[in-house]
Amino acid sequence: MKFKHLNIEKQVSKVPKKVLWCKRCAMSNQRPRIIFNKEGICSGCKYNDYKNHSIDWKKREEELLKLLEKHRSKNGKWDVVVPSSGGKDSGYVAHQLKYKYGMNPITVTWAPLKYTDIGKENLQNKIDSGFDNFLYTPNGIFHRKLARLCFEELGDAFHVFVLGQVNFPFYMAMKLNISLVFYGENGELEYAGDAKHKDKPFKPAEEWVKQHFKGVTFDELIKIGKKHKKYFNDINFENLDLSYYKIPKISDLKKSKIKGKYFFSYYKKWTPQENYFYCTSNTGFKPNPERTEGTYSKYSSLDDKMDGFHYYLRYIKFGLGRCTEEVSHEIRDKHLSRDEGIKLIKKYEGEFPKKYFNEFLEYLGISEMHFWSVVNSWRPKHLWKKKNSKWTLRYPIS
Repeated sequence: MKFKHLNIEKQVSKVPKKVLWCKRCAMSNQRPRIIFNKEGICSGCKYNDYKNHSIDWKKREEELLKLLEKHRSKNGKWDVVVPSSGGKDSGYVAHQLKYKYGMNPITVTWAPLKYTDIGKENLQNKIDSGFDNFLYTPNGIFHRKLARLCFEELGDAFHVFVLGQVNFPFYMAMKLNISLVFYGENGELEYAGDAKHKDKPFKPAEEWVKQHFKGVTFDELIKIGKKHKKYFNDINFENLDLSYYKIPKISDLKKSKIKGKYFFSYYKKWTPQENYFYCTSNTGFKPNPERTEGTYSKYSSLDDKMDGFHYYLRYIKFGLGRCTEEVSHEIRDKHLSRDEGIKLIKKYEGEFPKKYFNEFLEYLGISEMHFWSVVNSWRPKHLWKKKNSKWTLRYPIS
């Protein structure tokens, strides 16, 4: 019996049915919220031009100094929250804030679905480089049920991590009476989304549902789970278990003087490869000994065994996986030519993350047959065709 999802994922239905590829990088118009100009150049490349030629980075750093001085603790207490897995980007932000700008950051970690050994090691190495850290691990039974619900109805089991990674740090900030929360890059700008807020240093909570949560609130997810899924009921969880998945109340954020997600990339020119080199020297960050499945790099998204399925399902839904995202950024950074990037895409894009496949099935409590039934339910007809029992993209990059 074929699986049929409920069409609550708001992004899939909004992508164009005619596939176009950026003439400068390797991104297509299937990326949610991307904008192409008349010359066929995507918003990621246009923002990169803006970043390289129109921003006065010295002035931006002066803005940063004023912001930090406003929030700087006068008694040595923590004065800024940095969400951090121990990876290269959050490590770079935390280390810069503490050792270059004299702040007292507290790093907070929303636990991965299933830690990798290198993920645990990098988190500990970051802590050992001079940071206090809070690690929060949610109710395991509920988390797995919610992950299965998100896999089936949003095409992304990893969505449960995104919910906590975005929301949990703000609950911690309010508990600790800290009004500044600093993330790394603004993904909408750096990875070819909507660039209309390119001159704002933060993203208010009002925009999170659309840009981070696929247009679906957490309360809507819970209602859908209870109504449509036999495995999803409230026997195994309390209301307290739900708290940190939700966007904090706007009134509570305002009361705590929290404006939203501040981005370090607004103040400092963002280059992922340079963040990697910085953290190998300053926070003990280590890359994987082997490349990450689905791409060519060894230093991105290392901490969660389930992460590969987030990118694989994104490839199914939009024809864009991990490799395309990394290639496009490196083309803009002039670390790769477009031809070199396309060769990497043809070699690695869409590679199935087989290393942790059995653990993924076990984590969600599903069979391999159900897995593929769900995956295939997310293949848009305008992107995929099936011939001789093999699925291929209709319009691959060339």
